[in-house]
Amino acid sequence: MSEIIQVSNLRKSFVQRNHKEITILRDIDFTIGEGETLCVLGESGCGKTTLGKILAGLQPYSEGSYLFRGKEVSMLKKGDWNQFRSDVQMIHQNPYASLNPTMMVFDIIANPIRRKYGIRDIDELYARVTDLLRTVCLTPVEDFVDKYPDALSGGQRQRVSIARILAMDPKLIVVDEATSMIDTSLRISLLQTLLDIQMMRKVSYFFITHDIALGRFFARRNRVMVMYLGKIVEIGDTDSIVTHPAHPYTKALISAVKGTSGMLEKADEERYLLKDADIPSFSNLPEGCLFHPRCPECMEGVCNCRAPELVKVGENHFVSCSLYREEGQKR
Repeated sequence: MSEIIQVSNLRKSFVQRNHKEITILRDIDFTIGEGETLCVLGESGCGKTTLGKILAGLQPYSEGSYLFRGKEVSMLKKGDWNQFRSDVQMIHQNPYASLNPTMMVFDIIANPIRRKYGIRDIDELYARVTDLLRTVCLTPVEDFVDKYPDALSGGQRQRVSIARILAMDPKLIVVDEATSMIDTSLRISLLQTLLDIQMMRKVSYFFITHDIALGRFFARRNRVMVMYLGKIVEIGDTDSIVTHPAHPYTKALISAVKGTSGMLEKADEERYLLKDADIPSFSNLPEGCLFHPRCPECMEGVCNCRAPELVKVGENHFVSCSLYREEGQKR
């Protein structure tokens, strides 16, 4: 599998009004292959959406490297940048804010086709638009093509957003909590549509979610990356991480939802509880391991003094935790 993106030592910082610099993302390293899904998990505020916006070209990165098809994104010239913005698209969280309420579905989807391919013939545009509506399961197409967004449900609006993105023929789609504002009964159907599109078009996904059950469903046979306060704490094959989590933070995420979803096994062990429910602020990060104030397995003199690095703990499974030695064996 050839890699479509390579991210190395990526950092993202902001300067506050008081001129103090805050780093939201640090030491981010990962790759995504063509036709692969990488699911990123973590609590709200851990930097998932910021990272997704960087991948989609909507925000710059402060340091490090982000290669798309071998080219540094921050160094792209106009022609390559325009191609990049076509190749990398983002599905936003709120389907009620992402569509122009004054435009019919036809124009919402036809406009990017006009821009990308220069097509003006109405019959050809209609054929392409209706084909995309079928791809995202909005059928019969006659019931949707001339409607305005306010006549559609949240799930239908999100499908229109997906059709609009597919009009650009993207190679990577950033999916940012795309089902969080949709009725629970419709979420799996929408995710299955995205999976079907991946099979047909070999598109890659960067799938952002706080719901580990949905993440396991969408990224099964692919990979999961767990983030905490802007750092990667665990990354590896989805089933390996869900069934054998190594980092205490990942254990807590999984323990909190086991038995609440048919996509995760029922809990058969005691609940894994953290020492503290409060998440530290980016403006006042703890020394050493960022998770140590909340970690029930914290080792004094180690975890509060030294920031751990990613070590291998299994096949395609890495964790950033001082509980593990360099060779991946637990202390």
